[in-house]
Amino acid sequence: MNDTSALSGQQRDRALADATGGSYDVVVIGAGATGAGTALDAAARGLSVVLVDAGDLAAGTSSRSGKTFHGGLRYLEQLNVKLVNQALHERDLMVNRLCGYLAQPEPFLYPLTRAYERPYIGAGVALYDAMTLSRSGIPHHRHYSRRGALRVAPALDPHRVRGGIQYYDVRVDDARHTMVLARTAASLGARVITRARVVEIPRAGDRVAGVVVEDTVTGDRHRITARAVVNAAGVWSAEIQRLAGAETFRVAPAKGVHVVLDPAALDSTTGIFARAEDSVIIIRKWFDRWMLGTTDTPYHGDLSTPRAEPAEIDYLLRNINRYLRRPIGREHIVGTFAGLRPLLAPAGDAGTTSALSRDHSVLPGPAGMITIVGGKYTTYRAMAADAVDAVGMALGERLPASETADLPLVGTTGWRTVSHRADRIAAAHGLAAADVVRLAGRYGSLTEQVLDADPDLVRPVPDTGGHLAAEFAYAVTHEGATTLEDLLWHRTHVSFETPDGGAAAAPHVAAIVAPLLGWDPAESDAQVKTYRTWLSAERAAL
Repeated sequence: MNDTSALSGQQRDRALADATGGSYDVVVIGAGATGAGTALDAAARGLSVVLVDAGDLAAGTSSRSGKTFHGGLRYLEQLNVKLVNQALHERDLMVNRLCGYLAQPEPFLYPLTRAYERPYIGAGVALYDAMTLSRSGIPHHRHYSRRGALRVAPALDPHRVRGGIQYYDVRVDDARHTMVLARTAASLGARVITRARVVEIPRAGDRVAGVVVEDTVTGDRHRITARAVVNAAGVWSAEIQRLAGAETFRVAPAKGVHVVLDPAALDSTTGIFARAEDSVIIIRKWFDRWMLGTTDTPYHGDLSTPRAEPAEIDYLLRNINRYLRRPIGREHIVGTFAGLRPLLAPAGDAGTTSALSRDHSVLPGPAGMITIVGGKYTTYRAMAADAVDAVGMALGERLPASETADLPLVGTTGWRTVSHRADRIAAAHGLAAADVVRLAGRYGSLTEQVLDADPDLVRPVPDTGGHLAAEFAYAVTHEGATTLEDLLWHRTHVSFETPDGGAAAAPHVAAIVAPLLGWDPAESDAQVKTYRTWLSAERAAL
């Protein structure tokens, strides 16, 4: 059966030919979570859609987030109850209906260090739990005495901690989730075109009439005609609006840094959420490792290359170590990454980015263009729905209401049956049941599609942390990957989950995908060199 959701080089070529050969209702610029979500929402409402991005799917902020669907407990302290309420509703939708295989509840413990904190924090967490339509699948919070807190988190300093309050949020693999959004949009007819940089926004009279993109692979330029354009370019959104001849807002990028730690870094059965010097610090499980974050500082560098700096890593370690009996050191760090939050700046000085609103804004203008900016990853679906509502207004049409709250993403329907049958699937492919369970958390109900494609590729690839050759091949044939960076950073997380970041694995992965991508030995060698150069810069602070 033809998989209409599959993204590949051949699909990209067809999508580009289709997009330049006709006229569409809407072009969406930016294939991060918000842009891919907008393409999905628009396609689900019956609009013809083209989704373009200058790089890979989720190549910007959406592969560098905190990797959590969360309400934003700290936003309650800022009295932004509306945002928290909306985000908690969206969080629960992801777990219970839309993408449960990618979204799993995780516990977080707030360590109490002062007597007044229990009633204060306890009230906030109780409200956090109350502001949700469904508790199914997500446990309630609970209070711990000092002894109880140390039982679930032995790593805490017994001389500082008086007790704790544990609550739950949801872990998500952000880059894979964004990719699945794009695949789901494609299954509904959206044309998905990566590595297509918008270089011009033509007009028809006083209205935007589509986009001109440059194919960054060939250098050719192509015009895509559309009745409306949605600018979902994140930290680049102001630049895109300027291309259209308008300048009505400014983005203040806020840099967030995370480090990934080896399993021995923390003796705990729960993540920890605590106060930092100027914000909050969070360490939590990232599958079999730990993830520590985050910073929140103004950023003024190259938008395409945010990277962790030594001082930022020191900040993270210093702040979490205030709560621990045994400090976490640099020797525990496996990898790191940095991302930029696209916050909408006020007219004057932005000040500290931690104080800027995480609410999103839909900004019309110029005629025919809608910009969706701000917000947070968790609320991407609501942001997308608002953007498409605005498209309907711009077109003067009454569109159907958004359907995406009831539209499971590709791989979701029936995903639990894969885990239920893990022993049988494992035996059929010569794997351990634990391998199948891991795959189910990445591919959901598509797991057997990955394994059945080529039995010779159901084997681990050296130095990738256990990933199978079949996963890298599938990333090319069904998930739109075209470079080693796509494969080792966005489709898997070898780049920050292995001690050498995939430097040793790169030639092995190149050999697997070379026949699928048409690489000759010279191109494979060039890909390995390019990846290692990128990786060296990415990990320079370690």
